[in-house]
Amino acid sequence: MAHLTGRERAVYVQTMFDRIAGRYNLMNRVMTLGQDMKWRRFVVQQAQLPPTGRLLDLATGTGDIAFEARRAHPNAEVIGADFAYQMMAVGKRLEMGSQIEWTQADALNLPFPNEHFDAVVSGYLVRNVIDIPRTLQEQGRVLKHGGRIVILETTPPPKNLLRPFILMHLKYGIPLLGKLISGNSDAYQYLPESTQAFKTPEELAALMQAAGFEQVAWRTFMFGTMAVHWGTKP
Repeated sequence: MAHLTGRERAVYVQTMFDRIAGRYNLMNRVMTLGQDMKWRRFVVQQAQLPPTGRLLDLATGTGDIAFEARRAHPNAEVIGADFAYQMMAVGKRLEMGSQIEWTQADALNLPFPNEHFDAVVSGYLVRNVIDIPRTLQEQGRVLKHGGRIVILETTPPPKNLLRPFILMHLKYGIPLLGKLISGNSDAYQYLPESTQAFKTPEELAALMQAAGFEQVAWRTFMFGTMAVHWGTKP
């Protein structure tokens, strides 16, 4: 699954997220012991959105980050975009669903004009795209000068004493939870596989800098298995 490339990988990821949309939020809460909501709030804080600014939540899924942005900035314009329609359909039915503008979009070809947003944020997008430099360039294109990019993503477990236990949890624990909660262990085999094959925080930061972002920094969470990166468009 994680070994798929090109268009085949893109189609697999899209259909996978559509299949698990109904239990996606519950699975996230269980897998992270509820910590994922804190990480999403941290993403919104790092976006440094002006009170009446415009924010794009890319790979919005069911809208968790978009909702956090709306709570923090009630007068801002918040747009959630994703290529998995069923994920957004779940988000639209939630309590704050009507307060978000929803758009089906491909992260490699965003349907927005240049320099349109004050901040572009994403949760669990970059690991799933087939061309990381391209999506970073697209996010930079739609950002205003001085705008912020913020990325929440899983990261390969660091090489320390906890690594064997984390790898065991990724290989066996998460697929079992996925089967019990969502009825779809296949999707939750992809998650640990793609996490282990993804970039380290240092590598992702280097890609952001290569895409033209400045003041790139990051913070890790949950024993180094999650990272939030941020940077500024000059």
